[in-house]
Amino acid sequence: MAIGVIFDGGMSQEQYEQVNQQAAPGDEPPPGLLYHAAGPSEAGFCVIEVWESQDALQEFFAQKLGGALQHANITTQPKFFQVINTMQL
Repeated sequence: MAIGVIFDGGMSQEQYEQVNQQAAPGDEPPPGLLYHAAGPSEAGFCVIEVWESQDALQEFFAQKLGGALQHANITTQPKFFQVINTMQL
């Protein structure tokens, strides 16, 4: 089952770009990532992702994302939700 992740604020655009370069160099999507969007919000920089499974997300977090977030001093806790529907053009 797909899982959604939202980081809403708690980071600057510069921190986002640092993490993105470390975790997904060249904007190459990691295995299991279905969708990634990022941009400014009232609370800071916001990131929304959809992963094909909890396992794929956990593997990426353990191998790359967790360390990149720590290195960028990002302590914001993400929100998770079960994805039951997606639409694309």
